[in-house]
Amino acid sequence: MLLAEPVLAAPWRAELALEFERRAERTVLASRRHDGPLVFQKPLYPEGDAICHGIIVHPPAGIAGGDELHLHANVGEKAHALLTTPGAAKWYRSAGARASSDIRWRVANDAALEWLPQETIIFSGALAAMTTLVSLTGTARYLGWEILCLGRTGSGERFDRGEMMATTEIERDGKPIFIDRLRVAADGAMRDSPAGLAGSPVSATFVAAAEGLDAALVTQCRDITPPVHGEGAITRLPGVVVARYLGTRSDAAREWFTRLWTVLRPAILQREAIEPRIWRT
Repeated sequence: MLLAEPVLAAPWRAELALEFERRAERTVLASRRHDGPLVFQKPLYPEGDAICHGIIVHPPAGIAGGDELHLHANVGEKAHALLTTPGAAKWYRSAGARASSDIRWRVANDAALEWLPQETIIFSGALAAMTTLVSLTGTARYLGWEILCLGRTGSGERFDRGEMMATTEIERDGKPIFIDRLRVAADGAMRDSPAGLAGSPVSATFVAAAEGLDAALVTQCRDITPPVHGEGAITRLPGVVVARYLGTRSDAAREWFTRLWTVLRPAILQREAIEPRIWRT
């Protein structure tokens, strides 16, 4: 008989710190430090030397109560890194301890970071706290998304126990340009309220932060075929374009975000959107 969740064990604390630098025409992984089960696979260059692709791997495959994940990266001036994950992140039910992830990105002047992970599945009974802090300097650019699925919808599970908190903050030169916080308690109003998630198990946010984002770019994004199995909306704020999905399918959210990425990436980074190969394996 297959177990739906792992046997409870002592919590893990995992840390991964990365440094990317531009050397001549190449972005290199200048430093890599890790402690515990969180690793970076070798640098990949499917687009040539200028952009370093990397896959962040969490070997236990799931996050249990009490686990702590710390993922930090510095992208040096004129460097360009794209980071993704090999599969969905899974947050398991907790026996009482809260699990957490702490992501901190620092992107220097004229550098770029793309954070395009696969979806995050929050099991019923999980106690999860996720924080992403992005610090941009000067003309730094950032493209990043988060796709959250409450409950294992593929097996009919509903998020009827537990709590999930997610915070994303982006600052430029020390001043906040985007702050987003979501707290969903299984017994609270946010999950089913029309002013909240309206009963939809999947909520997702895609943020592009760069100088010179104009109304014409937003129009291009809005002309893209809308998402299926849910609703999507696009908003322009000073220095930020935000796309949101609310619906029933995490794959539909990612497909729509990928279509938006094919418009936003060339406009912001002057690069054609080439999907990481790991997404197709």
